[in-house]
Amino acid sequence: MINRRRVWLWGCLSALALLSCVVLIGFALRTQILIGFGNFLVRNETPQKADAIVTLAGDDFGARVLTAARLVRAGYAPYALISGNPYLLTNQADETIAFAEAHGFPPSYFQPFRCDAISTLDETQDIARELKRRGIHKILLVTSNYHTHRAGILMKKAAPWLEFRTVAAPDRYFTPDAWWKNRGGKRTFLLEWLKTISTWLGN
Repeated sequence: MINRRRVWLWGCLSALALLSCVVLIGFALRTQILIGFGNFLVRNETPQKADAIVTLAGDDFGARVLTAARLVRAGYAPYALISGNPYLLTNQADETIAFAEAHGFPPSYFQPFRCDAISTLDETQDIARELKRRGIHKILLVTSNYHTHRAGILMKKAAPWLEFRTVAAPDRYFTPDAWWKNRGGKRTFLLEWLKTISTWLGN
């Protein structure tokens, strides 16, 4: 009986020691771990020549369309297809293009794609149909940095025939190496990870 108690006690102490080591290591490497989880959400690829640039809807600050406009100006594609959903009396695509024009980019850089999607899943499916209709085979997919990984998964699923590279636009609140330092970054991180897990589960 005594031996069994000693074995049980030593087992508990060993498990406790191991757990303590894991906690201490995790605490020491916490910054690197947080950065790693943030970086996982970002898929920023080197742009190449493409048939068109596609900008996903959902950016309230215009970073996506300005990133796309700069790519057009650099000669990577002849125009950017700007996706947008209904917005009050107009469409987000039209408002987004007007924003870019107000920043000095010519109207010829942009073409609106007015859809009525309620999720990135729906939006990529709508875009895939439009690209096939236009005979487009290669694009640069522009969206916010935190959104690039999941958007790439969904675009590949919606258009397996399409060749594309994701290009990350900067976000006002989220940066992979400091997202936990502000409330907006924490909220963006949490929501995007939940949506990413949902995508892995097929939702």
